[in-house]
Amino acid sequence: MMVMSIEEAKVKFKGSIAPIITPFKENDEIDYKALEQLIEWHIAEGSHGISVTGTTGEPSSLTVEERVKVMETAIKTVAGRVPVIPGTGSTNHAETLYLTKRAEELGADGAMVIVPYYNKPNQEALYKHFKAVADSTSLPIIIYNIPGRTATNLHVKTLAKLNNDCENIIGVKESNKDFEHVNRVLLHCGKDFLLFSGIELLCFPMLAIGGAGYISATANVYPGKVAEVYDAWAAGNVARAQELHYELMPLNDVLFKDTNPAPLKAALGMLNRVHPKLRLPMDLPAKGLQEEIAEVLKGYGLLSEKVEL
Repeated sequence: MMVMSIEEAKVKFKGSIAPIITPFKENDEIDYKALEQLIEWHIAEGSHGISVTGTTGEPSSLTVEERVKVMETAIKTVAGRVPVIPGTGSTNHAETLYLTKRAEELGADGAMVIVPYYNKPNQEALYKHFKAVADSTSLPIIIYNIPGRTATNLHVKTLAKLNNDCENIIGVKESNKDFEHVNRVLLHCGKDFLLFSGIELLCFPMLAIGGAGYISATANVYPGKVAEVYDAWAAGNVARAQELHYELMPLNDVLFKDTNPAPLKAALGMLNRVHPKLRLPMDLPAKGLQEEIAEVLKGYGLLSEKVEL
């Protein structure tokens, strides 16, 4: 497989990179047919890239073998039409190396590698971890910093050192509500460093400071509208992008009233896109929140009929 060059990745990794859920059947098995259908829907709706087995894909509920098969399914389904950047990180260093190498062998265009969760490594340990991952592959790497889920924040200075020392670490997904931190990423890493937002209400503001795009869970429910924010911005229609930012806010808000991806799967079940199933210890939101999600979907014209909850 020919690995996408760093230069090409810096051009093509942009816009709305949709972090696809992992659909399950009622018996807890992965529904690969539904995954293929979701990917086709995203491409038809204008998503600029596809990511699987990231936080929204419930990777901690998947076996290593399942993560590999989900990546393989996504890569084969996309068939080069948009970039595929699967999540390959975990709490286990050797497992992260293995999954990143498998992503490369399967033909992924890049890898998104999360700050290890639960372990709470110090900054020097994080540097060594990501340096080893970068050295193990030719794939372009997007680091994924999500302190709310990992309990560890990757400092800007650590990220800048990795960017300086590793040619293939080309960007970061910042699911970081500290917008001052986010601003300093491009100051210290350079304006050609790819900065993606993982916080829904910061997707539009991130573009304004020089971000490359966003990796927004909301794209699972309304991919075309989420992609349109970037398309409007890229076309120079700032007013339209701003309008869409506020238009999406009620949906963004309701989808994060419980732990992601539980509200997403409830919504996608209502829209008949997937069976609304999570693997324990995750589960669907309480009935009251599901009713609220249904009302919000109706407000966008996405749901017209009453659903049984």
